[in-house]
Amino acid sequence: MMVIRSCAEMSALAEQQRLQGNKIALVPTMGYLHAGHLSLVKVARQKADWVVMSIYVNPTQFGPQEDFARYPRDFDRDLQLAESVGTDLIFAPTDIEMYPPPHLTQVVVDKVTAVLCGASRPTHFQGVTTVVSMLFNIVKPHIAIFGQKDAQQAVVIRRMVADLHYDIQIIVSPIVREPDGLAMSSRNRYLTATQRKNAPVLYRALQKAKARIEGGENDPSAVQEEIRRTLTSVDEMRIDYVQIVDGETLQPVEKLDKEQNILLAVAVFLGNTRLIDNAIVYT
Repeated sequence: MMVIRSCAEMSALAEQQRLQGNKIALVPTMGYLHAGHLSLVKVARQKADWVVMSIYVNPTQFGPQEDFARYPRDFDRDLQLAESVGTDLIFAPTDIEMYPPPHLTQVVVDKVTAVLCGASRPTHFQGVTTVVSMLFNIVKPHIAIFGQKDAQQAVVIRRMVADLHYDIQIIVSPIVREPDGLAMSSRNRYLTATQRKNAPVLYRALQKAKARIEGGENDPSAVQEEIRRTLTSVDEMRIDYVQIVDGETLQPVEKLDKEQNILLAVAVFLGNTRLIDNAIVYT
């Protein structure tokens, strides 16, 4: 497995692979890998000839008071895990490689970034779309694999790819969960033992709400209120949002029915740790 830090070298290698007729898959990550990330590589391995994983903690998607400085990092461990599932190359650029000064350009996607996580993290998705568009240009993938846990991110990236005419297939892979239902996340390590024990309430609340909708409930307000009650029954839990939205537009739905692509989305603070989760009801 190769490790590349230079954008120019990465692009040159990608161009060689394309000239040889090989299909390239990109798995973008910020490192501190877990089974969720590795599941994306396994999908990429099935779909492509050459699998590139990027490991880059992108500073522009963190707000001023967020956890950029303390975001978990363990590069040597990441290399071992990535290689164990068949990654061909790790692209791990430095900040100066990705954002050579003065770097005055950002990629902005409207509307779908203004809701859910975008409402409380207003600069986050601009950082995401900017860095992902750069990764697409550098790695030149035919396929890019993202996780469903970051449901809004997947919608935003698909919108960007369509609007900017990227010839890239976006694959969204299912959420990988711990045995108790907690969605795997690098930030889970921030949780205390008690918080970790309580964290699966997100999954339980979503599953209960999904069952209620599939059982015939058509009032989104009633379902949202039930989710809120379940979440706030846990000590130290503060709700950022509980939303039931269209899975493509991310706009609130007025009535629940089987003709819609419905996404249940929640974000909470458990102590100081922000957790997100979601469930798809109808597709």
